[in-house]
Amino acid sequence: MNPARRIAVGAAVGTVVSAGLMAVFYLYGRPDFMVQLSNQIWACF
Repeated sequence: MNPARRIAVGAAVGTVVSAGLMAVFYLYGRPDFMVQLSNQIWACF
């Protein structure tokens, strides 16, 4: 793999990971989502 392709793949992976983390932090900031998530997890037991 040439260096330019390695940098492009690294940048793409970094972008996807950053977007995923931003989505998670956004959802954790919404209390209604956290209540719904905890209810769904509790329903599994």
